[in-house]
Amino acid sequence: MSPVVVLLVFAGLSEAVGRILPLVARRHGMSRTLVAGALLAAGLFEGAVFALWPLTAWTLAEFVLSSPPPGPPLVWTPSLVAPLVLSAVLAFPLLGPLLHLLLFVGVGAGLAGPLAAATGLGWWSAAGYVAIAGVGLGVPVETVRRLVVWISAPRATESIA
Repeated sequence: MSPVVVLLVFAGLSEAVGRILPLVARRHGMSRTLVAGALLAAGLFEGAVFALWPLTAWTLAEFVLSSPPPGPPLVWTPSLVAPLVLSAVLAFPLLGPLLHLLLFVGVGAGLAGPLAAATGLGWWSAAGYVAIAGVGLGVPVETVRRLVVWISAPRATESIA
């Protein structure tokens, strides 16, 4: 396995732990097997979404360019993915969503430079495409998270009075 794949999986698992463990802590009696399976599935899903971020930004940039950019598409490198791993490790809700958002903005700014260089776009345009790609990938993920929490929430039974 390449170091980038390992780092993306680690970032995904870390992000999933930061999102799932507070939910598990509020629910007593969840089996360890279920929690481990949920963490693994969520971690792989988060890692896949992280892997798609630069490719999605590259694809968006291709739509506005008159000719396709020369060279291979933008992909993660170990130096680009390291800040992503840091932001995923710091994703625990105790640190707050604002810090998490600021860290992801920093990672996105790090992606904007290589995207601008590879496509010939200006840095601000590239940063816009990275931001649109990040939001475009993040909103459905957050929607799925909330839907899973809503579906798995224990329902209050009606009291017979």
